[in-house]
Amino acid sequence: MPVEPSPTPWVLPDLSDLPDGQEFVAVGADLAPSTLLAGYRGGLFAMPEGDLLGWWSPDPRGVLRPRDVHVSRSLRRSIPRFQVSLDSAFDAVVAACADPGRPHGWISGEYVASYLHLHALGWAHSIEVWDDGGGLAGGLFGVELGGLFAAESKFHVRTDASKVAVVALSALLAADGDPRRIIDVQWRTEHLASLGVVEVSRQAYLRALPEVLGCPPVLGAQPGADTVLAGGSSLIRWRSD
Repeated sequence: MPVEPSPTPWVLPDLSDLPDGQEFVAVGADLAPSTLLAGYRGGLFAMPEGDLLGWWSPDPRGVLRPRDVHVSRSLRRSIPRFQVSLDSAFDAVVAACADPGRPHGWISGEYVASYLHLHALGWAHSIEVWDDGGGLAGGLFGVELGGLFAAESKFHVRTDASKVAVVALSALLAADGDPRRIIDVQWRTEHLASLGVVEVSRQAYLRALPEVLGCPPVLGAQPGADTVLAGGSSLIRWRSD
């Protein structure tokens, strides 16, 4: 089970009275694990605003219900080309997502250090996607709190590799059949919508959050190579380390 850090000394904003559509909420505080976890639990996440530490709460919010992930025919053909693992190369995935050469990159060294700390405490997880030559083809990382997976970033160097990571993550989260689980992707894009991401209002997100957080976490040991999960995810080849 994840290790709960000491409570944050900061009082983060209450979103209940925030005007509809306002997404940038506050600046300041810090990136300590306890502060980041308090933010997620309150419907917030940290992301820079210029040179400032900003706190955001999108309205509407992009969410993916793991059991509703959409696997297109072309993606279904791509999945068997890769092998997938859980938490086998967290540092490498975060480093790839933080590559300063990426367009719209925002993950600075301070954020990297915070996610590495959350990973060491058992809260942050990565999905790695490998090509048949053993190279890291793509992946994603985020933070699991109960039934919430707060997805922070993903990357790919091979076509469809980041999509395969989303399908694999969804398969793991949907395996127990609990319909409360969600993957929070922050904002819906057309790319994410093709995978099943939908928009919900901030108020709907906040109303659902207590039940979502009440689910037991499920990400832990690396799945075995013979693990079979439902739907298009049954095509996933889990890597044997």
